[in-house]
Amino acid sequence: LCCSQLYGYCYQDSNDIPDTLTTITELGSPLEMIQLLQTSWEDRFRICLSLVRLLHYLAHSPLGSVTLLDFRPRQFVIVDGELKVTDLDDASVEESSCTSNSDCFMEFPARNFTLPCSVEGRCQSMNEKRNLYNAYRFFFTYLLPHSAPSSLRPLLDKIVNATGNHNKHGNAKYPSPSVNSEFTQKCVKSANTQYRRVPEAFIPDENYRCWPSYHHKGCLLSVFDVNEAIEICDSYSQCKAFVLTNQTTWTGRQLVFFKMASNHIVPDPDKITYVKVTD
Repeated sequence: LCCSQLYGYCYQDSNDIPDTLTTITELGSPLEMIQLLQTSWEDRFRICLSLVRLLHYLAHSPLGSVTLLDFRPRQFVIVDGELKVTDLDDASVEESSCTSNSDCFMEFPARNFTLPCSVEGRCQSMNEKRNLYNAYRFFFTYLLPHSAPSSLRPLLDKIVNATGNHNKHGNAKYPSPSVNSEFTQKCVKSANTQYRRVPEAFIPDENYRCWPSYHHKGCLLSVFDVNEAIEICDSYSQCKAFVLTNQTTWTGRQLVFFKMASNHIVPDPDKITYVKVTD
């Protein structure tokens, strides 16, 4: 689940290129950080969650703790919204040998760490902690806080800080998947604005653009319930109505179209429209 699926391989030994192994793996989309930052926070959180699963697998693989020496976005692909590692050429299961703690020095562009040297003469958990800090500096620090729901920002800040400072504590700390349940179950208080409920109805036009949106020509966002949709509509001055669809995101949140008018409403058995009541 964490690595690109292997469909086949071919071993070739020629005079020009000896000991050549060619692999055929599943096709994924290249990881472009700029494009990811333009997607919804929910999709970016899904990528981070799949990265957490990968970190856990690498730390407890059948071969032992595996480190990715070239842990950068170009080593990964997106497959059905999930992050998978596609290049294992630089993977290693060798824990660094040492005679003292000074031999267990890890150097990164922004900060350095020194790990304890075990009685067996190995740097304790260096593979695992190298992966974790690289995940922090290349992924978590960009994808998690950026445009995150305000209710989750204190928790996300704690997760990101704990991940970046993990070497000051005994064991590596992984971001908790419980954020997923807190995100999907978060219910905001309803605003005082009144809305008229119109069942089995849809507003086909009257779109405006918002960011981030699941629709490039309109404002399509995910919500937990009607109360959250009301809060979002109240936060946009141009929003005069919204339409609940029967579509949900991967976390189970409902997709909602936000509209700047309600002049033309058409029947639609799969949708419910809420129109802002004006004095």
